[in-house]
Amino acid sequence: MANIKSKIELNVELDENRVPEKLYWTAQDGGITNEEAKAMMLAVWDSKAQESLRVDLWTKDMPVDEMKVFFHQTLVAMSDTFNRATQDEKMTATMKDFCDYFAEKLDLNK
Repeated sequence: MANIKSKIELNVELDENRVPEKLYWTAQDGGITNEEAKAMMLAVWDSKAQESLRVDLWTKDMPVDEMKVFFHQTLVAMSDTFNRATQDEKMTATMKDFCDYFAEKLDLNK
């Protein structure tokens, strides 16, 4: 069987102080070509070091209210991913409770 490869590309435009001004991403298998984004989080697992490595970027013009929604949606998605990966229903429920608390405290349930 042939190895199938898929590519996800991230491009970041920086200002003179190396602060992100524009973020673009491409995932051709998903039908995404050079789409602009205001923020991104990327985590990878280094099995040898037994640690996660992360890149968190957001543009200068990312509004704080949108950042709060972005974080909430990311936490919810992480809860769903955790459940699919571990089938640990009890911890998933605890994580979802925190997501609800997070949304409540930030008044995101308008």
